[in-house]
Amino acid sequence: MSKPKLVLVGNGMAGVRTLEELLKLAPGKYDITVFGAEPHPNYNRILLSPVLAGEKKLDDIILNDEDWYAGHGITLHKGKTVVAIDRGRRRVRTEDGTVADYDRLLLATGSTPFILPVPGRDLEGVVGFRDIRDVERMLEASEKHRHAVVIGGGLLGLEAANGLKKRGMNVTVVHLLDTLMERQLDKPAAALLQRALENSGLSFKLEAQTEALLGEGRVRAVRFKDGSEIPADLVVMAVGIRPNIELAKAAGIHCERGILVSDTMQTFDPQVYAVGECVQHRGELFGLVAPLFEQAKVCANHLAEFGIARYRGSVTSTKLKVTGIDLFSAGEYQGGPGFEELLFQDPSRGVYKKLVVRDNKVAGAVLYGDTVDGAWYFQMMRDGTDISAFREHILFGQAHVGDSGHGAESHAARLAEDAEVCGCNGVCKKTIVDAIIQKKLFTLDEVRAHTKASASCGSCTGLVEQLLQSTLGSDYSVSPAKKPLCRCTDLTHEEVREAVRTHGPKTIPQLMGALGWRTPDGCHTCRPALNYYLLCQWPGEYRDDPQSRFINERVHANIQKDGTYSVVPRIWGGVTNPRELRAIADVAEKFRVPCVKITGGQRIDLLGVPKARLPAIWAELGKHGLVSGHAYGKSLRTVKTCVGKEWCRFGTQDSTTLGIELEKMTWGSWTPAKVKMAVSGCPRNCAEATIKDFGVVAVDSGWELHVGGNGGVKVRATDFLCKVQTDEEVMEYAAAYLQLYREEARYLERTAHWIERVGLPYVHSRIVDDAEGRKALRARFLESQRKAQIDPWAERAQGAERHEFEPLTLRERNNHACIA
Repeated sequence: MSKPKLVLVGNGMAGVRTLEELLKLAPGKYDITVFGAEPHPNYNRILLSPVLAGEKKLDDIILNDEDWYAGHGITLHKGKTVVAIDRGRRRVRTEDGTVADYDRLLLATGSTPFILPVPGRDLEGVVGFRDIRDVERMLEASEKHRHAVVIGGGLLGLEAANGLKKRGMNVTVVHLLDTLMERQLDKPAAALLQRALENSGLSFKLEAQTEALLGEGRVRAVRFKDGSEIPADLVVMAVGIRPNIELAKAAGIHCERGILVSDTMQTFDPQVYAVGECVQHRGELFGLVAPLFEQAKVCANHLAEFGIARYRGSVTSTKLKVTGIDLFSAGEYQGGPGFEELLFQDPSRGVYKKLVVRDNKVAGAVLYGDTVDGAWYFQMMRDGTDISAFREHILFGQAHVGDSGHGAESHAARLAEDAEVCGCNGVCKKTIVDAIIQKKLFTLDEVRAHTKASASCGSCTGLVEQLLQSTLGSDYSVSPAKKPLCRCTDLTHEEVREAVRTHGPKTIPQLMGALGWRTPDGCHTCRPALNYYLLCQWPGEYRDDPQSRFINERVHANIQKDGTYSVVPRIWGGVTNPRELRAIADVAEKFRVPCVKITGGQRIDLLGVPKARLPAIWAELGKHGLVSGHAYGKSLRTVKTCVGKEWCRFGTQDSTTLGIELEKMTWGSWTPAKVKMAVSGCPRNCAEATIKDFGVVAVDSGWELHVGGNGGVKVRATDFLCKVQTDEEVMEYAAAYLQLYREEARYLERTAHWIERVGLPYVHSRIVDDAEGRKALRARFLESQRKAQIDPWAERAQGAERHEFEPLTLRERNNHACIA
């Protein structure tokens, strides 16, 4: 059978990105034909400014060369403009008579630059700034002429002005209003920007209305309404764009300012889809690439006939592509009635920060001079994070509310090329920037996939996003507000968890089938998450799937760099005795363990154990009552304690006993990520309770409870939750808090990140304010623990999952013996 035909009109970034997404979902589904008006393959329009500035060449910005089209069986018609659509016959025709039939039509006709309707607009030397040809004309002018005028003080105009200045021209920016970039900046930030650009050599003429362009044959000057004139050998019109909808209108497709599309990116003709700058969605038009890429993903989902994605608009941010200028804006940056404004200004350093807040949530941001926290503010905007718990510190950045992973960062654009960005994976700035350019990366997830930067602890995420911004400018594709669990689905973690609750699947295949998973077996990202979500929801019914766990959890020991494993017995509250110590020493001697180490969690680690010996060591430890410490698991790791009032002269409460009780209640619990606890016997906090996931600090009248701490690379101090009087209350609050985290956090999301996302007030309302809800959470936690507190070491020492620990050659011998 012949394939259905898909025709794409427009070979730009939005249309071809849709094809890329479609090829991931349903390769080979369509016979694809692409028409592009330009004589080039698909290129990165975002990077025209660096090409103009001489920082890149045309070949550097090609996204998909002709081999890519050929390799995917796509017919590419370059330099051919489609002039007619016959919707009855489902056929398109170009101006040279080329015809192509379609079953599905995708319109991605983009936009055209708006040229002011003033006398002289047709003179030679008057150009827009939209495509490669415009850049080529500007470059030709810069080689022969001296004076350039850029009309328009917005994002595109300033980037054009900067590029022409770098080409040696005297550049004047003309703007109708009294502030630059009024769509992205408020007046104080715009004033700082203007001063910096003037210091770099640009001139400005604000509140100036162009009356005419003067010249005979070629432009020579610009005249204004007040009668003044300035010389101009080149005039760049950068006063806005208009959706290119003439083709759609002529075909009878319903248009207003743009081609009207639904949340599925369909036009009023169900066979015709549209994406990009030509579309109008819920009354909005689009000029940045981030929302265009979100549209492409949704459109591809429906072209592939999955039918589950929806486009509901985008939150965008802006970054100017001018070297040496650090600028960020997003959201409702102007404020107004119903909004509050938080301001920080340091004129001598050229730093300005404004956050616009409504109902204790960030609604907009303007940053100038110090943009390191732009990604953090933007994430809070998208997540709707309640900032009331750290509002007084928020303007000073993430480092001042506990995330010291950003504390020593420099501005990404100023880092040396060999500066290390990702310490976990040893990735330097040059590696990331080269990958962005050479592999045509646009998103944080793509950078992670190609370089591993920010893929481990995540503390360098802000810096990697800055590198995306500084390399790509305002149009880099931020993580979408609705982030899918993985590439196998368009559903979020929350949507998957809701499906587990409402649809009641009890196995991973059932869940994947109910949700229309794209890949029948899932991937390394989704399978562990689905396994956890099912385990958490159905603790008494779901059977854990070992093959959906990482190697450490599958063999219940941490793999080391040489392929051996470490064994960490549980030491309750860090308290042991001679019998346990003697047993550990005997095991270490008997099995010739290379290294015995005291851990930071008050336990003993036996390092260098071959995989095949693990069950035997566990059996020996089990004889003396030692169970798994779960040092390998997404589960409770340790409860660290100090000696408390029993021994310490400063102690006010019995922290050791409480710590042991907490650990005995919570051990074995599977959680979204690892969990650490601590109990300190006095405010001196020797057990470091204020950097733990759940920390307890003794005071004279009882206990202070702290949540959401994190040590290691990305240190976050805990938030104070509440104060209680008795040990029983501590246990109740701890169980409820852990269950709320288990039920609502995303897989692999530490409590620190979870609380930053949902806000401390939300946790407070569920755990402290709602007594009945707290008791219900505690009851569910204790019920799940009845099934969880089974020592996996003991089971495997008795022969469970034997195949995991037998060398392959031994298994083969046993199989042959059975056959014989």
